[in-house]
Amino acid sequence: MAEPDPETGGTSTAGSSARAILGVDVGGTFTDAVLITPEGIFTGKSPSTPGDQSTGVVEATRQVLDKAGIEAGEVGHFAHGMTVATNALLESKGAATAFIATRGFTDLVEIGRQDRASLYRLQEAHPAPLVPPDRRIDVDERHGPDAPVKALTSEEAERVAEEVSALEVESVAVCLLHSYRFPEHEVAIGEAIQRRLGPDFHVSLSHDVVGTFREFERAATTEIDAVLSPLLAGYLRRLASVSLEIGLPEPEIMQSSGGVASLEEVAAHAAVAILSGPAGGAAAAALIARESGEENLLCFDMGGTSCDVCVVEGGEVHEASSKKIAGRPIALPMVDIDTVGAGGGSIAWRDSGGALRVGPESAGARPGPACYGLGGSRPTVTDANLALGRLVAGDELAGGIVLDLDLAMEAIGNLADELGISPEDCAEGIIRVANAEMVRALRVVTVQRGLDPRRFTLLAFGGAGPLHAAGVAGELGIGTILVPTTGGVFSALGLAAAERRRDEVQTVLAAQHEITEERLKQLIGEADQAGWDLRYLGQSFELTVNDDSADPVRLRELFERAHEERYGYSDPEAPIELVTVRRRYLRSGPGFSTSPPSHEDLDGPATVDLGEATLHLPQGWKVRGENGGLLRMTRAA
Repeated sequence: MAEPDPETGGTSTAGSSARAILGVDVGGTFTDAVLITPEGIFTGKSPSTPGDQSTGVVEATRQVLDKAGIEAGEVGHFAHGMTVATNALLESKGAATAFIATRGFTDLVEIGRQDRASLYRLQEAHPAPLVPPDRRIDVDERHGPDAPVKALTSEEAERVAEEVSALEVESVAVCLLHSYRFPEHEVAIGEAIQRRLGPDFHVSLSHDVVGTFREFERAATTEIDAVLSPLLAGYLRRLASVSLEIGLPEPEIMQSSGGVASLEEVAAHAAVAILSGPAGGAAAAALIARESGEENLLCFDMGGTSCDVCVVEGGEVHEASSKKIAGRPIALPMVDIDTVGAGGGSIAWRDSGGALRVGPESAGARPGPACYGLGGSRPTVTDANLALGRLVAGDELAGGIVLDLDLAMEAIGNLADELGISPEDCAEGIIRVANAEMVRALRVVTVQRGLDPRRFTLLAFGGAGPLHAAGVAGELGIGTILVPTTGGVFSALGLAAAERRRDEVQTVLAAQHEITEERLKQLIGEADQAGWDLRYLGQSFELTVNDDSADPVRLRELFERAHEERYGYSDPEAPIELVTVRRRYLRSGPGFSTSPPSHEDLDGPATVDLGEATLHLPQGWKVRGENGGLLRMTRAA
């Protein structure tokens, strides 16, 4: 039986007689499963089931268990990634929530930073707050940055709890000024609410969710957490129940930071799992980088609904201390992933100016692309690939779907008539437009960050990634592509192999004379890794450097090197300030064993069937198999 992990709260297979590790990733179109056993890696794919995603999880799991010839009870660890929280945020859906703030600050999320959503598009607006004005409650209390200014009375806490009760909401977000340093008032309000509404009523406290300063970002993240947590908790507990019924262990959940955590931890704070699915692919990419010796990779994950891109440099995935998702700031550590609405199911259409556009609307799992024969009638990227012969008509996909060329050509022909071009030109145009969207995303994570994409190898995965890899690489001037033979289920592989991880973030605001070895050791504590947000005194924003040595001299050197790289200068005489400490607790994941080459050398043009994905090899490219279950594509000079 799996034992509790003391650091992450999850489970470990150490000392367990169980021999298999399961990873399941729910995407917008397909649900992927990977089972790692001593006998090998077994993969499966099933159409996603938007009504209840746990149904697709069970179907994909049964596929891999049957292939491996084992029972569910032989699975020792089950890791899961999904898009439940992501999709709910994109659609502004979730629990009816109240927002509680210090008096005078209830409109904090709506006011934001008082900047424009777009500098030149004057009509573009920031997304509306998830909590409307009539569900915002003020509290008569106040902390300053250094000490309490006005104490919170028990009567005031009870009044707030009564107001929440009267609103008949499902969740509450509490964000009081300077609670990252003085959490007592938030704790008292949370306790008062749960005394009145019960211990199972969801309360998100900002110091618990975020723990860092900058009240707008902290408030926005806490609001997101409160809105999404009841929804995600319901799904995860339903999944846990289904898993128990069929004999699987309780799943651990991939976080946006790239490590897995216990189900209850993620159910309590949905904000940590906004990028749960894509982070699995990033985790697998880092393992591939170390295994293959290709330490600089551009990761290109194209699925059915979207395309996710990120950078692996020096064998490590780029991370961000905060990001905007759907225009909303999330002040939590996460893999630095950029996403565009360009996937195999992305719908092609003619805009009002007569131009061909692709996405962001997707045909999803139902009805899916026209060629699936499930009722879809609008042309998609998958239909275009089939029309151009990059997919094989009559091939059977997961769920018994058979690719129908006639249906694809009918859908493309209708759009071609609107555009006044031939169906062949229309199909080519759809591919070019989709590629351009993905190239733009890759330039965001490289060129806009001062990186030259030509010095990277493109790692292409996802169900549609290997189909488009050569076209995307050509646009970026990249001459080498790696494609995992498990590329169609690569995120699920990353889930199964990922390390167990817990992150803590704490605002410190220490002046230079306070940054001593003793203080640094105290801040690191028992953490396995530490990161520090530093800035010159007077600056508004920080740079993060990673160092576990507790050496203040080395910390300064690392900061000045990072400042030089980012801004082109450093100032050895200027005092610095330690703003935030980032602690990470780790337990190694199982990884996965390498496998010998599975394909002979091949020159393009050709199509290579990878099982859950298809590789398109154009004229002028060649491919060869390598250890580690990799295919290396190279372009002629």
